[in-house]
Amino acid sequence: MTIENPARRLAGSEHEKGVLLIIAATLAWSASGVYSRLLTTDVWTAIAWRSLFGGLFLLIPCLFLEGGISRQQWRSVFHPSGLAMIACQTFSQVCFIGALYMTTVANVTMIYATAPFIAALLGWVILRERVSRRTLIAGGISLLGVAVIVASSIGGGTGWGDLLALGMTASFALVIIIPRINPGVPSLPPTVVSAFLTLAIFAPFGSVGSLDLHNWIVLAAFGATNFSLALVLFLAGAKRMPPAEAALIGTMEIVLTPFWVWLLFSEQPPVATFFGGAIILGAVLWHTAIDVNRSRRQHRA
Repeated sequence: MTIENPARRLAGSEHEKGVLLIIAATLAWSASGVYSRLLTTDVWTAIAWRSLFGGLFLLIPCLFLEGGISRQQWRSVFHPSGLAMIACQTFSQVCFIGALYMTTVANVTMIYATAPFIAALLGWVILRERVSRRTLIAGGISLLGVAVIVASSIGGGTGWGDLLALGMTASFALVIIIPRINPGVPSLPPTVVSAFLTLAIFAPFGSVGSLDLHNWIVLAAFGATNFSLALVLFLAGAKRMPPAEAALIGTMEIVLTPFWVWLLFSEQPPVATFFGGAIILGAVLWHTAIDVNRSRRQHRA
């Protein structure tokens, strides 16, 4: 006769919830390409109004996360780290939408997959954090994949889009690094402010007249799910499982995002994207799988 440990059962249940939450977040993030292809408005209008909806919907979780809405919390926006977060997130969102308009979804996704390695490099440069040899190898291999993708786009009409995707990835890597410079600064208020700042900057360049009911619905869904809901789901799931496992599940986005666009819109990436993407995906999976194995061994110990 065996007696089940209630604490172990509860821990397993929390882990399962974490897995489901991370999968849901990944699915929400993977819909970005579909939203961008459903839009029929210009890029400036898409940038501005998608940011508005993202900021509005992100105000709701701000009531419950990071201590809720308080004067002290929002005062952190004016901290140098908060201002840096706002600048980087604004630049990242602009580059993200611009890249989706100017190159294939597959190219954007594959280049974005290198963000953890760029963050590790920036952590070494800015914070003097030690970078493992394995991370350097995986980062170098993934950047080789990016070079293959970008080189094939030169002269093909999508080069600027690929460069925007690279700019988005580098600025998002800074968003990962900044909270580690000053861990006491909340991350959600600067994210909300960056969304409204993006609206204020780019709305004058857009055309509200081009927004029919179809575009309003797509932009609202884009901001609510891909900007706000996905972030909240990921944060909730990451608390219930090891970071390495969360990162491994998140790599599904690399495959799912271009897959949905291919399935629904028959968008065929260039051949070089398959080669470069395979290099990047292989490096990410190799690096993350080792982290998962180490995490499990430490947990058993």
